[in-house]
Amino acid sequence: MKQHITPNRKLRRKRRVSMNIIGSAERPRISVYRSSKNVYLQAIDDTAEKTLCAVHSKTVTNGKKADEAFEVGKKLGLLMKEKNIVKAVFDRGPYTYLGRVKRLAEGLREAGIQV
Repeated sequence: MKQHITPNRKLRRKRRVSMNIIGSAERPRISVYRSSKNVYLQAIDDTAEKTLCAVHSKTVTNGKKADEAFEVGKKLGLLMKEKNIVKAVFDRGPYTYLGRVKRLAEGLREAGIQV
């Protein structure tokens, strides 16, 4: 039987995973939001409480969702390179490091960002 994840469990997992992850201007936090259709990424400077750059998969049409996620990761990596950012902290939130979330990280690494 498939176990249903309630919003309370999801929130507890997000807090547990994200508790010790803090981004800075030199090493921002890459925040992931994954809906059923799209993927959203943000590079966040937590010390200044600002979003440095953001990308979503609505602009990328590549067929498979995993391939779209890879392209989104690459796009964010290129935007971060333009701002002279080469290191980042990956905050997967309540999502497991599988499928689209893993492909996002691979796209960031291919663009030259050390995650």
